[in-house]
Amino acid sequence: MKSTPALILRNCALWVNEDVKVGQMSEVTIPAFKVKTEGLRNAGMVKERQVSLGYETDDLKFKMTAMDPATVTELTGKPGHELPFMITGALADEDGTMTNATLYLRGFMKSFDFGTWKPGDKAESEYEFVWHYFKLDIGGQTRVEADDFDVSINGVSQTGDIRAALLL
Repeated sequence: MKSTPALILRNCALWVNEDVKVGQMSEVTIPAFKVKTEGLRNAGMVKERQVSLGYETDDLKFKMTAMDPATVTELTGKPGHELPFMITGALADEDGTMTNATLYLRGFMKSFDFGTWKPGDKAESEYEFVWHYFKLDIGGQTRVEADDFDVSINGVSQTGDIRAALLL
């Protein structure tokens, strides 16, 4: 156990379709990944119980101060057009240890908004990306991996027993 703060994000970078956006991206919102629940109160129960019904996700969102044509033209709306995205983070411990965090995503560009342009002010474009594949590595170890059919946490399938019951 460390006695100083650990794994503090110091900086990050974004790759869109294997093109790094260093110096262009101003902010990225990592997609929330959460268990989908619903309240259930069946016969004989005296209170509602939250039950897990799989997973739900949010989209990746990022802002750029650059007017990058390569990123803008990825909004095609064409079925089957999946992009690789990668976000890297430098995580620092106060004892000087540096750790890499990498999020790999595949999916499609959903929207972009060029915001407000005003002379003398910074203009930012906002982008939204829908993912179909999600993999988070921290320190070289896969912590979360998910697609439409399976979710693994620390290499352990969270849905394998359901898939086995479905004979898949």
